[in-house]
Amino acid sequence: MSGTRRLAAILAADMAGYSRLIGVDEEGTLLGFKAIQAELFNPKIAAHNGRLVKTTGDGFLAEFSSVVDALRCATELQAGMAERNASIPTDNRIEFRIGINVGDVVVEDGDIFGDGVNVAARLEGLAEPGGICVSARVQEDAAGKLDLAFEDLGEQQLKNIARPVRVFRVRRDRVAEATHTSEPSLALPDKPSVAVLPFTNMSGDPGQEFFADGIAEDIITALSRYPSLFVIARHSCFTYKGRAVDVQQVGRELGVRYVLEGSLRKSGNRIRVGTQLVEGETGRQVWAERYDRDLADIFALQDEIAEAVTIAVAPAIADAEQHRALRKPPGSLDAWAAYQRGLWHLSKASAEDNALAEKFFQRAIDLDPIFAGGYKGLAAALNRAGVMFQTRDLAEAQSAEEALARRAVALDGGDAEARSRLAIALNTRGDHQGAQAEAERALAISPNLADAHGALGVVLTYSGRPKEGLAALKTCIRLDPRAPSLVLRLGHVAVALYFCREYAAAIEAARQAIRSFPDRPGSYLVLAAALGQMGRTAEAKEALEKAIAIAPALFDSYVRGHVLKRYPGVRSEDHAHLMEGLRKAGWVG
Repeated sequence: MSGTRRLAAILAADMAGYSRLIGVDEEGTLLGFKAIQAELFNPKIAAHNGRLVKTTGDGFLAEFSSVVDALRCATELQAGMAERNASIPTDNRIEFRIGINVGDVVVEDGDIFGDGVNVAARLEGLAEPGGICVSARVQEDAAGKLDLAFEDLGEQQLKNIARPVRVFRVRRDRVAEATHTSEPSLALPDKPSVAVLPFTNMSGDPGQEFFADGIAEDIITALSRYPSLFVIARHSCFTYKGRAVDVQQVGRELGVRYVLEGSLRKSGNRIRVGTQLVEGETGRQVWAERYDRDLADIFALQDEIAEAVTIAVAPAIADAEQHRALRKPPGSLDAWAAYQRGLWHLSKASAEDNALAEKFFQRAIDLDPIFAGGYKGLAAALNRAGVMFQTRDLAEAQSAEEALARRAVALDGGDAEARSRLAIALNTRGDHQGAQAEAERALAISPNLADAHGALGVVLTYSGRPKEGLAALKTCIRLDPRAPSLVLRLGHVAVALYFCREYAAAIEAARQAIRSFPDRPGSYLVLAAALGQMGRTAEAKEALEKAIAIAPALFDSYVRGHVLKRYPGVRSEDHAHLMEGLRKAGWVG
């Protein structure tokens, strides 16, 4: 085939259900198609520096010199179609599926040909009506430039395409959000602040995702030990995983001055890690480095990157500590990998994933009995099994949690997470003094550890010092504003406000927790008690009934046993205060 070759981003769009629509209303469908082309597709393609190559009867083919332009155009096209369809009955709607690929094309007489075009057309066939599917190359090229979330569909064997193609689906909720403003900015802390985004796995092997996650996790842990830095917690950083995001947007949403990005490629026993530190406000690159190491040096590599980052943000932290707290790396990389997989499942905050997390943490313990990570991870999973998901007996889960946390501390006294976990366990059985001591030790080791601030906040709240507890809980949430466990922390804030007798604020905090996690009865109980104290009886009774209705089969074991009956973790006067509010809400138990 003659013609010229060039690299292009190809957008293929096709009308979903074309034959059915033509059968129902041929004239209306054809007129609608022409109107959409004239009023939406042509202007959007031109606005994003694209070229409409041709119409195909029931679709369009366009090319762009930029992946970012192609994706922006696609998301705006789908958003525009959603607006046009808002008032049209579902059966009469014209909807498009879009596929985008990057590849060589042959240009001849204004048309384009080649595998790059064929792949885009096949990707369009995988998309849902109103959806977008892209190749891995598109997802990689768009990383950090657009606020879109991508769902990895894995490698797909596309019709008449010789090689498998890794496919990503653009999440439809993010397409809708793309036309709106981003989340409100958080104020910058009063000291240098940094967020470490999840590292991109460039190996082409999905199995290496956990390895890439582990690198970022350990860098966050190492940076958290510098009191001169403000470091966003893992959970919040990892909400950006798989998303093409603008670093400046990340800086605004998490309220940090610096953002660390990285990528990982593993081949055999060698690993290559690329990192760059970017100033969130300007997008300016502060520092970048590439590391090629043997796999055996992985833990030294993590410390090396962490140290380089802290040096890179000088002179603002010129007086920062130059030493790293002693850390005991696991003797087995397999145990470390199992631990990372456990953390991944734990972050999903569902009963099913929590059960899988338990299994992976137990595997880490079996593989390396002197690695503290497996014990602290299993302690966290058992706590959630007993408290959040009620899949284990509460008393048994909490007893096991304490034993596991003690074992983790015994193995590595410098592990702040283990001490935080032990603090929570001690608080549950009423040892407030011991719990506070462990939380404070954790903060001495890692001043930026959100879990340590959270543990201290819980201990202070339930030991008669709710105002101090509230301050610690707010610091915890600021350090980890997107944690899967945010609902628990918001619930603790509501309790602290209630114990401070700030009932109006407690109501708002409880409602915020309910909006985040509407199926947790504890938030409704605090809401009911606070409303009862304010004399808003009808609303209070409704909240109380909701708490009971959510989980009637579990009400006795969870609500009565864990919340209403006094247990060692709650002081008698605080228990009486809670009961007073619930009785005003109509509770007769």
